[in-house]
Amino acid sequence: MKTIQDVADQLAGKKVLMRVDFNVPLDKETGEISNDRRIRMAIPTIEFAKKHNARVILMSHLGRPKGERNEALSLRQVATRLGEIMDQDVKFSPDCVGQEAREMADGLQDGEILVLENLRFHAGEKKNDPEFAKQLAALADLYVSDAFGTAHRAHASTAGVPEHLPGCAGFLIGKEVENLSKATQSPDHPYTAIMGGAKVSDKVPVIENLLPKVDNMLIGGAMAYTFLKQQGHTVGASMLEEDLLDTAGNLLEQAEGKILLPSDHVCGDKIAPDATVTRCPVDIPEGQIALDIGEETIKAYEEKIKSASLVTWNGPVGYFELEDFSEGTKRLARALAESDAFTIVGGGETAEAVETLGLVDQIDHVSTGGGASLEFLAGNELPGIAALG
Repeated sequence: MKTIQDVADQLAGKKVLMRVDFNVPLDKETGEISNDRRIRMAIPTIEFAKKHNARVILMSHLGRPKGERNEALSLRQVATRLGEIMDQDVKFSPDCVGQEAREMADGLQDGEILVLENLRFHAGEKKNDPEFAKQLAALADLYVSDAFGTAHRAHASTAGVPEHLPGCAGFLIGKEVENLSKATQSPDHPYTAIMGGAKVSDKVPVIENLLPKVDNMLIGGAMAYTFLKQQGHTVGASMLEEDLLDTAGNLLEQAEGKILLPSDHVCGDKIAPDATVTRCPVDIPEGQIALDIGEETIKAYEEKIKSASLVTWNGPVGYFELEDFSEGTKRLARALAESDAFTIVGGGETAEAVETLGLVDQIDHVSTGGGASLEFLAGNELPGIAALG
């Protein structure tokens, strides 16, 4: 995969159209940026292009405007924040295509930066409309893809534009591919994978792809109860995917003992801050909802993490948004942070948990793509990366 470093000598004086992931979280009350991590993650590639005298044009989506203009989801404040972080003036185009966008792009000087308005204000972005992609490509001379979070989508800005411009990957995508490949291509051993989250259905392709590669797979979160039910355990009122019981059985058979399931649980009578909390054995009583892994399970999982050379983690192992059911996720996050293993965290919720605990800097790789990291770990081709040739 060609990277921006490979084309460094071609950047001077060129207009570089860069797909970044500025889909930042916004405060529900004020509408202001509540976390600028995604902006900061794009800085190294932007700085590299700027240092090599490129004229940088940034495009991204924000939220789900459904193909219509929505001022609450404008990238204007993102452009302002980027300027503050980089300590330079950042220009903003009130649309991503059209005459004004073209004029602003053409007027850029070497080292200057222009942020285009939200791509998803146009229905053509998600539809990968050829004409829309052509209009975007017409703004520049070169294309750089650095939005791993959208690389699993064949949208105009990720798959359409590279058909019209020579393209390469930025540092963020390069780093994602390099680190996630450690989990899928000739991984170090012992290799432990942790799979959590709500649904087995979301993780089946990943489990199937990783099972032959791992030494053990630790299952947590609501998805665990479909596996336990299949084994004949009672799961009370816990979440259950009845239609996936056979699938769970097949995965357990394929695993040949590699899959570890919770042996105890933290349960509640409801999913609420004032829930009555009960410690349950492997069989969950009627009316109880298992919402976290128990102490015995935590210790068993911590031991597997401690003895591993490589650990990947996707999906929280409990309803960590509620304090009473957050212990399992917190303890495993700390175990990863303290581990001597190479550690990879993927998935939006898992990354959020690690960030909330202030452990991001102690994890070797925290993926910026939820769906994209899942697709990558499942062994699927990502259109936004495949398009780079």
